[in-house]
Amino acid sequence: MYISTSRAASPPSAEAPATPVVPAAPVARGRRRVWAGVNSNVLALGSVSLVTDISSEMITAVLPMYVIFTLGLSPLQFGALNGMYFGVTALVRVAGGHAADRWQRRKLVAGSGYALSALCKLGLLAAGSSVPGLGAVIAADRTGKGLRTGPRDALISLSSTPETLGRSFGAHRALDTTGAFLGPLAAFALLLATPGRYDTVFVASFCIAAFALVILALFVRDRRQPLEQHERATVRDVLGLLLRPGFRRVGIGVLLLGAVTLSDSFVYLLIQQRLDISAEYFPLLPLGTTGVYLLMAMPLGQLADRLGRLRVFVAGYGALLLAYLALFGPVGGPLLVITTLVLHGLFYAATDGVLMAAIGPMVPEHLRAAGMSLIQTGQSLATLASSLLFGAAWSVWGLHTALAVALTVLAVAIAAALVTLPLREESPA
Repeated sequence: MYISTSRAASPPSAEAPATPVVPAAPVARGRRRVWAGVNSNVLALGSVSLVTDISSEMITAVLPMYVIFTLGLSPLQFGALNGMYFGVTALVRVAGGHAADRWQRRKLVAGSGYALSALCKLGLLAAGSSVPGLGAVIAADRTGKGLRTGPRDALISLSSTPETLGRSFGAHRALDTTGAFLGPLAAFALLLATPGRYDTVFVASFCIAAFALVILALFVRDRRQPLEQHERATVRDVLGLLLRPGFRRVGIGVLLLGAVTLSDSFVYLLIQQRLDISAEYFPLLPLGTTGVYLLMAMPLGQLADRLGRLRVFVAGYGALLLAYLALFGPVGGPLLVITTLVLHGLFYAATDGVLMAAIGPMVPEHLRAAGMSLIQTGQSLATLASSLLFGAAWSVWGLHTALAVALTVLAVAIAAALVTLPLREESPA
């Protein structure tokens, strides 16, 4: 799985000697065309993310039922716990990226994040019904995610050529999303076999996360560049990225769009409210988004390499606008569900990895992890603020009016982003 069918497309590294070309069988030509230019290190990182996401999404799928129906927590208490998913990640993401860049230990920092999240699966068992204990475990899990995201994306960028960044991130996100698709199915299969035994899910999730660590240790190569002392990343250097015109303009555009993007939970709740979907089918809605994301991440990454990554990124928000229009419009029934989830999946496929592919060339190699983390942190905080505001608008004005406002401000933000983002300066491959 990790043997590339073409010459490794990454810069030379003291720890990564060139890998010889392995001839591929004629029957693999179609597959080779799809994955051509994707470095074996990217595939290894994608495999780690695939296995990790199976573990993480097993917990995500059952956690609401566990804390509300088994432990008896109120929805308000669960909402407070769930809010940590955004807040804690944002706080540590830039710190993790900065540490990885400064000490040139991107694999080590990413591995620390993966290990911490793995241990938290057993921490759920130890916390029992203690709300503070659960809060501490969730905070630690999100700390792990924040630590690993920037170094991981930096390794993907540094393991790719400038011409194949979109394809590389698309390949990684496709593998990552495969895990997100399989995780809930695995959790529900376990609960079907052992009804009510959430501890079985937690232990299985830990074992799967531990396996991801083994893959990371054995197959992922670090990317380290010899640096002079004056080149070591400092906090001032990281913040200085905001003074770079291209990077700053992308950051402003991302904040504008993130500030008008509803969280996934609200999208699924809007579908549920429109169609009055029963509770037992509600957990299946995210699988629709995930399935489309899985299928389209690689093709849209390749398209971004050809047409321009920021152009595809903005087009993704156009798909999100159409999804909101579908929720606002008169069409209902299965057509509404299919249309909304397809558009929602296209939005993620066109924006998540594509944005990181666009940011990579704008940031010096010794600041790559911190620079990517800085953009991701701003995006996460903006989306959190948007969801809080939409929830307040829904409570005060009602669903229909709140959605109309969301549609309007998203359309305005897309128009503003087209002016703000350095689209003309971007050179498609």
